[in-house]
Amino acid sequence: MRLRDTRVLGWLYMMRVFSKLERLGDGNIQDLGLTGAQFDVIAQLSQNEGISQQGLSEKLFVTKGNVCGLLGRMEEKGWVRRENDPEDRRAHRLYLTDEGRELAERVMPAQERFMSEQMSVFTDEEQTTFRSLLRRLDKSLASR
Repeated sequence: MRLRDTRVLGWLYMMRVFSKLERLGDGNIQDLGLTGAQFDVIAQLSQNEGISQQGLSEKLFVTKGNVCGLLGRMEEKGWVRRENDPEDRRAHRLYLTDEGRELAERVMPAQERFMSEQMSVFTDEEQTTFRSLLRRLDKSLASR
């Protein structure tokens, strides 16, 4: 049986491209000395310092337990620190250390350049259209 529904074919292409970009991106991140999960934490904390562990796990789409172990390993490396939340004694707020900030300043631009190169197949106009279409799909899925 051959697929005929162009919407399903579009989804299949999107998944195939996502898998390739994820594999290439993870390889680049590893070349920078991090795992994909560590990079995600560094990137999130760069934008959301003081976020709670629960908030971070929601942004990363992983369980709080997974985040807890990952943060422990990153604390040992000196990249992140946890502080007690003054408003909730059960919670911790997360911050990059000076070393973590230096790491972010090195790896985030490198990953951005790498991904920009991968996406350079599109013209500026195509990039705008592509983002607009993805944003529209994202919004429609959020309402379900």
